Amino acid sequence: MSGCQQTYANAPRAPYRAWAGEHRAPIIHTQAPIPASAQSVYGPNRAARVPARPLAQPSTPAPRPDCAAVCVIDPRTGNIIYSHNANERRQVASTQKIITALCVCDAGNLHRMVRIDASDRRTPPIRMNLKVGDTYSRGDLLQAMLTGSFNDLAVALARDTAGSVENFARLMNARARRMRMYNSHFVNPSGLPAEQYSTAHDMALAACYAYNNKIIRNCINIPEYEFVKNDGSVRMVRSTNRLLRSHPWVHGMKTGYTNAAGKCLISCGTKDGRAVIVVILGSTNRKIWGESLKYLRWALGIA
Repeated sequence: MSGCQQTYANAPRAPYRAWAGEHRAPIIHTQAPIPASAQSVYGPNRAARVPARPLAQPSTPAPRPDCAAVCVIDPRTGNIIYSHNANERRQVASTQKIITALCVCDAGNLHRMVRIDASDRRTPPIRMNLKVGDTYSRGDLLQAMLTGSFNDLAVALARDTAGSVENFARLMNARARRMRMYNSHFVNPSGLPAEQYSTAHDMALAACYAYNNKIIRNCINIPEYEFVKNDGSVRMVRSTNRLLRSHPWVHGMKTGYTNAAGKCLISCGTKDGRAVIVVILGSTNRKIWGESLKYLRWALGIA
């Protein structure tokens, strides 16, 4: 896999730029739960930053869950650290935009320009409401979708990538099978209510792949993003994940909410070179942030 440069983390005003010598995003098509390239995300100083052993099982018992389902996973190894109702099929709302992002990255060519269509704007809120006929790069739309969870941008990316939402859903399901998400079925890129489902365990597997994708990893770790429209105006897009702004050791990933799914959150935390991903499904607006934090703290040994 060739090296690449992703510009958002250091220069949020800049448009998406292609990386040197290659016009496709990294494609991970493996049957293992975690891609072989996982260790590359730590860069050249891996030995100094990453312990030789995988994340150890915490010495204290897991906190008692106060939500419908939980899965705590080590993104480097795929080891499940804790689970509660992790194989229960549920709607997962906008957390499934992680699979949307993986499919867009599989298509590559993130500097390709996407024309906004009237059909994109028919998607219910939350919407970016871009002007029909305007064009933006795939990379810019991907960043805004993951940061602000805009449903219309998910539809625009799906339509551009596969020709239609229906065709894109087939890509999502094929991607899910390659990631061994055998308890999942998707019919749209946004996570809005439909005859679709996943599980905390399956979404944890998808989150591991997202964590180990350099493009997505950068996108989900930005608290706010200045989206420059075609007319030159700027819209500040704030991350829907408030933990990014309040806890520097939290590094994404994705929020979700519908009446059918409840409050959902996939979050990632790091400490001393170790990383952990927590999937919370079926929570409430009052409890979701604390629920995710308590499992992150427990798994990472943060008091």
